Amino acid sequence: MQMEFFPSRTLTLYLARLFFTRILAVLFMLVLVLQMLDLLGESGDILAFPGNGQEQLLYYVTLRVPQLIARFLPYSVLLATIITLATLNQNSEVISMKASGLSAHQVLAPLILTALIISLVSLGFNERVVTRSTATLNAWQAVKYGPIPKDPGVKANLYLADGRDLLMASSLEGQGARMVLHGVTFYRRNADGMITEQYRTDRAAFANPGWRFESPTRFDVATTTTTTLGATVLAPGITPEKIMISKVDADSEDLVQLSSSIEAMKVAGRRTSELEAAWWHKLSGPFSSVLMPLLGAVAAFGLARSGQLLIRAIIGMALGFAYFVLDNAALAMGNFGGYPPLIAAWAPFVLFALIGETVLIRTEE
Repeated sequence: MQMEFFPSRTLTLYLARLFFTRILAVLFMLVLVLQMLDLLGESGDILAFPGNGQEQLLYYVTLRVPQLIARFLPYSVLLATIITLATLNQNSEVISMKASGLSAHQVLAPLILTALIISLVSLGFNERVVTRSTATLNAWQAVKYGPIPKDPGVKANLYLADGRDLLMASSLEGQGARMVLHGVTFYRRNADGMITEQYRTDRAAFANPGWRFESPTRFDVATTTTTTLGATVLAPGITPEKIMISKVDADSEDLVQLSSSIEAMKVAGRRTSELEAAWWHKLSGPFSSVLMPLLGAVAAFGLARSGQLLIRAIIGMALGFAYFVLDNAALAMGNFGGYPPLIAAWAPFVLFALIGETVLIRTEE
């Protein structure tokens, strides 16, 4: 029995290369199929905007593919684990490795190391690429696939309250006193909460205080009349600072930006448990790939030696998907404040790491 955690260098490289190529193959297949289905659903909306064509469809693909890669990479690692281990088991390679004195942990060590490297790369990819593509795509969808704002990474689909009154905007560009809202609607309400007036404009700039609506269209509910006005200042209680903390999209911000947003919301006395859970999940999510070789190990190391490889592969797949279900459920509980953010993000990871290790030890070690 070897005392080292890894097997020989040759075997480690062989298993790592085998595992890595299958991860890429499964990920490519999943992203290709899902992107085709997604594009079929969105192509009508993209082409509905005048002037959009094939170039805009390809641009949508470049924005959507990073999101699909980030979301389905752990699934790809799980499926690649089962395919790799099932193939090794079927070809009696696992039996040969066990007969040479390797433990189950040593057989899995190259796969776990490969998954760890992929998790680190995935973390950097999410921070540098996925957040930016998500922000740009959200801003593009907010203007219904029209011209993208110059600064697409700020906010989209805003919903703000100014006392009883409401202000909604499809997108925003600029920062501080240079903020400009696009696709703006302002509702003036009475003491009973009923809408009395509606103002619409394509553009509203910060007037300090309030927002200067350019040639707004005013609709009076009582008289049901519509009039076009000159420049009008509305919503004096809504400030750039209030906008910045009104809607924080955790998927569009990296860890540093999200930390700043959380601190700003805490200073303003706003609830931050949902954002804190998302912050921790930005770390636990990519590292879920490390669990997949452990959970899928039942495909190579089963309780029974009856040759029921398909059943063992299904068990490994069920363990992996159970983790994703519990992870989403725990994150939802964290969003509602049922779990502390740290527990919501990391509890499923720790739990299934213990489950996978327990199954492996009790069956093989």
